[in-house]
Amino acid sequence: MKATVVNSAVMNRPELPFLTAINNDLILKVYIQPRASKNQICGIQGEELKIRLTSPPVDGAANKLCREFVADIFDIAKSSVEIISGETSRHKRLRIIGTQHGQFSTYISALAESLNTGNTH
Repeated sequence: MKATVVNSAVMNRPELPFLTAINNDLILKVYIQPRASKNQICGIQGEELKIRLTSPPVDGAANKLCREFVADIFDIAKSSVEIISGETSRHKRLRIIGTQHGQFSTYISALAESLNTGNTH
């Protein structure tokens, strides 16, 4: 796997308070709403990205779906997304392991645009 260098101009955007770059990885602060009618990003809540998931918070089902959903958003393998804090909480911190050079910048820009226009993933 190649290391990712995240463009600092992309990372220092005030509309993305939930996103931090550490070394070659991204840290996402998310707020999870389980048992939703569909999986979607629905905006920013405080300094967290709010994500609605269809899974119930039982036996790790919502955590598994959270990792899968975020991996799908960034078009990366599920194994590249790990929960680093908040296993039993709605407030979680996710680590997205760096992959291809420049890949994150593209997806971060698309995510920011999606949030600005009110679209969901």
